[in-house]
Amino acid sequence: MDIKIDIKEIIGENAKNGYIPVELITDRGEVSCRFYKVDSDNLSVIWVGGVGGDWDTPSEELYPDLSEKLKKNNISSLRIRYRYPHDIEESVYDVLAGIKFLKNVGASKIALVGHSIGGAVVIQAAALSSSVKTVVTLSTQSHGTDSVSNFSQGTSILIIHGSDDPVLPINCSKQVYNKAHDPKEIVILTGNAHCLDESSEKVHQIVYDWIVSELTN
Repeated sequence: MDIKIDIKEIIGENAKNGYIPVELITDRGEVSCRFYKVDSDNLSVIWVGGVGGDWDTPSEELYPDLSEKLKKNNISSLRIRYRYPHDIEESVYDVLAGIKFLKNVGASKIALVGHSIGGAVVIQAAALSSSVKTVVTLSTQSHGTDSVSNFSQGTSILIIHGSDDPVLPINCSKQVYNKAHDPKEIVILTGNAHCLDESSEKVHQIVYDWIVSELTN
């Protein structure tokens, strides 16, 4: 994969609903983002969804809720809308463009969070960027995740999956866990389906605690 990211222009509008709408003009098209900016942007999170595209978020508004909550920890967030949500390679490119944007505004430590196909997307992006400190996958697929074994030394991964996922079986996350190096952790949520709505409050707390701990320590 060609990982040369050429952001020709960044178009930012006035803040609304807690975020700044941002368009990254790249050599492969415009990547739409929502930037939850803080005073010091050295710690940041990128959030991506699944094949649903748009501003997809699992677990009852996990992404917008934590993007707001993490501001209190001086951690900024960038939500990315894929250009082509069914294409892993293009979606990885979108995340890499987001990483470049965050680095341009001062980010030194970045967390990546992805749901469903987004799990494979953030794993591949993390393997290509030394700026990524930690990865969180939610109900990930196993296809396209082999590069989890190529993470930079010290890059951690948290893997969350529902025991009753009818879309992607729990074995997908177990395969990723087995291929990953330490530090790593897997959480199996009993009775949860693909979007993890059944334990949304618990998911919010686990992901929040993990990101704060991994980015600030």
